[in-house]
Amino acid sequence: MQDGVLSGAGGQEMPQSRIGSGSVFFIGFLYATVVSKLLPPSDNPIISAIQNDRYYCFLVPLTLPVLVVSVYFHWLSMKMFKHA
Repeated sequence: MQDGVLSGAGGQEMPQSRIGSGSVFFIGFLYATVVSKLLPPSDNPIISAIQNDRYYCFLVPLTLPVLVVSVYFHWLSMKMFKHA
């Protein structure tokens, strides 16, 4: 590690700012989906809008069936490619 840069896979360099920004987005998503629903109602209009939002709390559970279908199609295509 030199000059604040981590060495990634394949010799590519991955800046620490990407790790930090990914962590910030993950914490923000976690707040919007879980934590904001557990807190009491707020007077702040932005936080109130996040608390009343119903999109992100269903996004991950509804993504899982799509993930299962895509993994199945990936497996099926690899099987067909192997036996073609």
